[in-house]
Amino acid sequence: MAGRGAPRSGLGRGLSALLPDEAEAGPVFSHVPIERVHPNPRQPRSHFDDEAITALSESIGRLGVLQPLLCRRDGADYELIAGERRLRAAKLAGLTEVPVLVREATEESSLEEALLENLHREDLNALEEAAAYHQLIEDFGLTHESLSARVGRSRAAISNTLRLLNLPAPVQELVVAGAISGGHARAILGLADPEEQTALARRVAAQGWTVRQTEDYVRRHSQNETDKSNETPKAPHPALLEVGDLMGEYLDTQVEVKMRRGTGRMVIEFGSLADLERIAARILGDGDAAAP
Repeated sequence: MAGRGAPRSGLGRGLSALLPDEAEAGPVFSHVPIERVHPNPRQPRSHFDDEAITALSESIGRLGVLQPLLCRRDGADYELIAGERRLRAAKLAGLTEVPVLVREATEESSLEEALLENLHREDLNALEEAAAYHQLIEDFGLTHESLSARVGRSRAAISNTLRLLNLPAPVQELVVAGAISGGHARAILGLADPEEQTALARRVAAQGWTVRQTEDYVRRHSQNETDKSNETPKAPHPALLEVGDLMGEYLDTQVEVKMRRGTGRMVIEFGSLADLERIAARILGDGDAAAP
């Protein structure tokens, strides 16, 4: 994977798309060689979860860096203002260049304001919107509640959008490619199993389902699962109970006899290896039982 550049299919544009024109806000957006971007030595965060970085690198390997790194000029190089997790993950993914937004030093707060004021004006896909929310929360310490107040969207809408980042990579790829919409993806979140989420997303994309059709499918599927879990088990046939009781008395232990679709099984409980030897001896005849 080493030596591979970042995917360019609109990815990494999230923050630049959220910002006003350069004449107003002054950011410079570009892709730069990854070796020219250096961590901030004054970074207060000293611990980075290796497992989380690995998971992020796998996502970046498939989708590219969804949100640019925020940097300041450092001679011919760039020093991070925010985004060290993304930088570490991009290196691990083998990217040779990364998207960056270059700002004057000490202007993080104005960048935050520009992002917040312009978030709802741009045509981002749902995953880029989720990544932008995540970046604002992580890099600028915003809560869901404060972000909700700033961008004029409900806390639930923000939380549901952020949940899209938990979808399996194949589903995220379909969102980025425009094969399914954010509404489809939010409906698919109603399934708990990642494999089922992926299978449904591919079916929705292939068959051109509407969001309403997707929601109806998830609702029916969830109802079926609930009905299955609430089903009352059928009572065993009296003859099976009688055989279990007789075998239990003979072997001096609990015996359960089950039958389904013409075949069955007998479950004999034992409390220890010595108890198992005793039961085997009883079944096979004293002295004929082999040691387990």
